[in-house]
Formats: sequence, C-alpha cells, structure tokens
Amino acid sequence: MAVLSSVSSLLPFSSYGANRLTSKASLASITSGFNLSSRWNSTRNPSRLHLSRAVTNNSGNTEVSENEAAPRTYAWPDNKRPRVCILGGGFGGLYTALRLESLVWPDDKKPQVVLVDQSERFVFKPMLYELLSGEVDVWEIAPRFSDLLTNTGIKFLRDRVKTLLPCDHVGVNGSESFITGGTVLLESGFKIEYDWLVLALGAESKLDVVPGATELAFPFYTLEDAIKLNEKLSKLERKNFKDGSTIKVAVVGCGYAGVELAATISERLQDRGIVQSINVSKNILTSAPNGNREAAMKVLMSRKVQLLLGYLVKSIKRASDSKEDEGYLLELQPAERGLENQTIEADIVLWTVGAKPLLTKLEASGPNVLPLNARGQAETDETLRVKGHPRIFALGDSSSLRDSNGKLLPTTAQVAFQEADFTGWNIWAAINNRPLLPFRFQNLGEMMTLGRYDAAISPSFIEGLTLEGPIGHAARKLAYLIRLPTDEHRFKVGISWFAKSAVDSIAVLQSNLTKVLSGS
Repeated sequence: MAVLSSVSSLLPFSSYGANRLTSKASLASITSGFNLSSRWNSTRNPSRLHLSRAVTNNSGNTEVSENEAAPRTYAWPDNKRPRVCILGGGFGGLYTALRLESLVWPDDKKPQVVLVDQSERFVFKPMLYELLSGEVDVWEIAPRFSDLLTNTGIKFLRDRVKTLLPCDHVGVNGSESFITGGTVLLESGFKIEYDWLVLALGAESKLDVVPGATELAFPFYTLEDAIKLNEKLSKLERKNFKDGSTIKVAVVGCGYAGVELAATISERLQDRGIVQSINVSKNILTSAPNGNREAAMKVLMSRKVQLLLGYLVKSIKRASDSKEDEGYLLELQPAERGLENQTIEADIVLWTVGAKPLLTKLEASGPNVLPLNARGQAETDETLRVKGHPRIFALGDSSSLRDSNGKLLPTTAQVAFQEADFTGWNIWAAINNRPLLPFRFQNLGEMMTLGRYDAAISPSFIEGLTLEGPIGHAARKLAYLIRLPTDEHRFKVGISWFAKSAVDSIAVLQSNLTKVLSGS
C-alpha cells in the first residue's frame, strides 16, 4: 500500500513490545517452515538459476527438496480446468484466492489456483503497530500461507516474480489473438503458464528521495521492518536502563502510518524518550476525517510528541564518523514561509512517506508490455482488467483504478478488500461467460490505533461520529478480527485475544485493589 494505513474495512462479514517479541523467537518464526530453498543468483545470468524439485505435500502447498533437478514448468494437476495464477499474497492476492475458493462452480470449470509470494507469511499490515506495543504475537497477524490454505484447493509457491509474458494482447483493431493468457517467469527459473492472471504484487517503501534515507532510515512496511524496529528499540531501552540516556526518535511523515507510529512509540517509551514528528504540511492527517485528526492530536499532545510541521527533510547523515556512534542528524528545510532551517538529532529515523509499486521492478516482457501510469501502476478498466489484456486483472497497489470523479483510489487495506471481492467474482463471470461487474468503492470509514488501549474510528455511515479511547480500540480490534483471512484463523486469534484481555483485566483489578488497601 502506498502508505501503511490502518484505514480499514468495517465490513460486517468476513474476510510486542519488547516483552513478547524477542529477536531470536521472531527470526525463528519467520525463517522456519517450508520455502523454495532456491539458490538466488544474478538475474542477469538465468542459466545460473537453480530450483530444487517441487513436491506437493498433504496440505497442497509446494515444497522443495534440496539437490535435485527440477522441472522448469509448473505442472497443473488438471489440463482441462481453468488455470488462475495470483501474484502477491497480500490483501488483494490472498483474498482474491479465497473468494475464488468460496464461489460455486460447475465441476468442469472450477479453476486451479496457484498463489505466488516472496514471503512464507501473509501479513495483516494495519496491525504491525501492535507488535511494537506487545498487544499481538507474530502468528496472530502474520500466519503462514501453508496454515491458512491447508483446507483449500489453493496451491502456494514461495518465489519472486521476474518477468510477465502475456499472450492476451488485444490488437489495435480490437481483435483478440490468443489461446491462453500467458506465462510468468519466476526468479528461481520456474515458469507458470496461466489462463487468468491476477496482479497484486503490492509496493515497497520509497526511500531514495532524500540523501541518506536509504542507508540510515528505518522503513515501516513489512513484518521484517517491524521486527527490526522492535529490536532497535529494545537495544536502546537496555542502554537507557544502564545509563539513563534519552531515546530520541524522529518520524518522517504525519499521515496515518506516521501518526500511529508516533503514538505507539511515545506510549512505549514514556519519559525515557522523545518522539519528533516531521511533516511537510502544517497539519497532520490532512486527508483524514476531522474526528480522527482531533483524536490523534489530543493523544500526541498528551504524550509530548514534538510536531515539526511545515518542514522537508533535506538529508540524513550520521552524527559522527564513528560507526559505533549510531546517532543521526536530520537537516530540515522549511516548506512554509516564516520558518527557519534546523537540524535535529535522533537515535532512530522512521520513514513513512511514499511507496513504489513492485510492478516497476519486473523485467521488460517484449512487445505486449502492460500499460503503466507514472506511479508504476497498471492501467485498468472499471472491471479491474488491465487495459488491452482481458486475461489479466490488477488490484491494490498494482492498480490505478479511478473513482467516478476520475480520482485515483487510495491504496489502502479497505480498497484492496473490496477489490479482491470483485476480482474473484469477475474471474468467475469471465470463465462462465457472464457479464463482468464494474467496481464501485464504498467508503465505510477510517480507523487508526493510538496506543495499547486507544484508537479512533470514524464510520462513514454516521456523519460526525468518532469512537475514541478504549471503545474505539475495542471496535477496531473487532473489525480486524472479522476481516482475518479464514474462519479457523479467526477463531484461534479470537480466543487468544480474549485470553489476553482477561489477563490484563485481572492485572488492572489487582493493581487497583493494592492501591486501595495500601491507602487504607
């Protein structure tokens, strides 16, 4: 998503701090489990790419055994049924696959679905902040695809996409000259021939806009980013415990991601740290409902977050030449009149501004290249099909769909949820020769976390209403619980969250009783 936002769906139907997230346990949880064990070599020398022999396990996921030759082409189980390849296992890709699985199909037309993603885990990104506050565990918001897809017919491949070779290009005169959709070439050398392709590759942080940002700033976009940040904070907290040094955190950007990070980290550090938030605009959350903006401002002020509004970050550099000194200097340039240049110090620089779609990283695919806009998103029609390619659908960060006013839809979780539902249905319609439905985005509201027991929700169906504090926090977690991928995972997480809430409630009760008794 272009900005890691907690703007999420409030649909009524389905879809650690340091004490919970130790570095060893976190890394083990990410690297364990199956993977393609591909030996990654330079993409400029395809002949050196290797892939171990693919084996399908009992859960229907593709694994690999080492040191064995592999077939270069993915073998679909049935040569007669439609073949759907989904690239990207985020909100758009995974939920499209699950939507296809849930629809009713004629026996001979139910598609075979393969899902490709570079990670072994699906990540519920709007709740990455809760890893820093200790509210959730990794498995709750980042389950393995192998676990989620165990009881489905969806196959999973862990790999990276290298090249698209579509064969469904519509000629200038409107004629269609294709038999199948095309081929996907993966970095491991594996090829997947498909009839229908779904592009949901997501995006990555855009750090190369300011000198020093790529090398020195922390992005906050992936599970790995959250774990790395948590480890850094834990290290600084240990240092603070030893020498009492103040922890200084600079957050670049005051959109949803920046504000949620500032609120979460300031609550975690309390009097041990200083959080400074930098934004080019004179306001925070410029596109958010007034209720969310006011709630966020109130929380940030109560936690003494310093707002540096109307500034651009000119550069980021180390505070000293010594690599042992991990301090950084940020040069700020005024974006508004009446302000002066200034330099601030920070132990951590968090970058939350900008993202670039991963479609731009794919190699050129011959004459039938996909039409991309200036941001690197595929141009789609209102049914989410890529223009000129009737066998390819694009959604989420990979799509440049516009609303009825001609404005690009935001790349948020809420939009991706709804697009996945339409994409699954339209693939069903295309296979069964039915009319495709035009996508219509329904804004159901926006919500954000502001700390361990604090959040803000502004539902669109009740104008002027904003739920804040513990009530907003509970409503937000319930909405996200409903939108977790599968019933089984939803049930497990619900039990876990209920148990944690019960333990926290007992702890608060004991604390209050202790205070009362000691006072008497």
